Amino acid sequence: MKTIAVIGTRGFPGIQGGVEMHCENIYPCFSADVRLRVYRRKPYLTQYSNKNYPNIEFIDLPSTRIKGFEAVLHTFLCVMHILFHRKPQAVHVHNIGPGMFTPLLRLMGLKVVMTYHSANYEHAKWGRLARTLLRLCESISLCCSHRIIFVNKFQMQKYGKKVQRKSIYIPNGIHRVTRTESTDFIEKHGIEPGAYLLGVGRLTPEKGFEYLVQAASSLPEVKQVVIAGSSDHDTAYYEQLKALDTEHKVIFTGYTTGDDLRQLYSHARMFVLSSVVEGFPLVMLEAMSYGLPLVVSDIPASHLVELPHDRYFECRNAQSLAQVLAKHLEKHESLCQYRLDDYHWPLIAQRTEAVFQS
Repeated sequence: MKTIAVIGTRGFPGIQGGVEMHCENIYPCFSADVRLRVYRRKPYLTQYSNKNYPNIEFIDLPSTRIKGFEAVLHTFLCVMHILFHRKPQAVHVHNIGPGMFTPLLRLMGLKVVMTYHSANYEHAKWGRLARTLLRLCESISLCCSHRIIFVNKFQMQKYGKKVQRKSIYIPNGIHRVTRTESTDFIEKHGIEPGAYLLGVGRLTPEKGFEYLVQAASSLPEVKQVVIAGSSDHDTAYYEQLKALDTEHKVIFTGYTTGDDLRQLYSHARMFVLSSVVEGFPLVMLEAMSYGLPLVVSDIPASHLVELPHDRYFECRNAQSLAQVLAKHLEKHESLCQYRLDDYHWPLIAQRTEAVFQS
């Protein structure tokens, strides 16, 4: 049985984040021939994190919630644990920041696969020094990883032949879902079924929720906007969003998962992806799996799945978003059918496992 150590994620289940959602969905779909050792960050574990999975062992190590330091500290502790305990056959590193330790893992004689989720240095929350360090981590990761998985093919195409020869594009995925008639969660928050726009994601500037709030405030036909997500480190962005909500249309449900999130997707009128930066937006796939009409920002990641041209609005432009929303809200659109056969997690897991087998 092959053992793969997993580092660079806060962990799962029940932990907010795109990388965390990716890990929570992909690893349980690995075959029984693989033993997974997933390293988690203790400060982020919740009451939902106690679930057990066949062939997955959780190693919970100390960390911190200090922005810019937590990933470095925790990944270093993970590498030390790998060094002084039974060694796996391979290590799966998630994203470029933790990838700075790839040379050390190789010196330990380990095979290293990195999944490149997003160019973190493009996120507004990082200062100039942090962005410089992240670019350095990117260079180290791309150079020293044996294989690289890109969830965004446009990101992969930015690099030269040397990187592309050892790279493969494997997108994020979804599970097959069924809509629910239950409404207890949304009613508890005062949400009217079928009357709200839905946005899902962490409350961080790269998600562009301010453009959604501003656009909704200018449209009388928008009754409610629901934003499902919470802040990582501070509440400044959350306070900014509340201040922009001059018409009091926005309802924040906090980090929402499981059946509660299923209710939000099942009863939304439309899903809006307002992000300014994304790797591969899992929440967009989830909304599509529920058949929701979409309006999305015109960024490379939102073109990874084909959508009609009139579904896009100009990135960072609340007026453009308002115009596109008004156009589609006027139609009173019903549920949509999307072609998602290539995006199911069992298939994605099979392709990812094949990278390690190779």
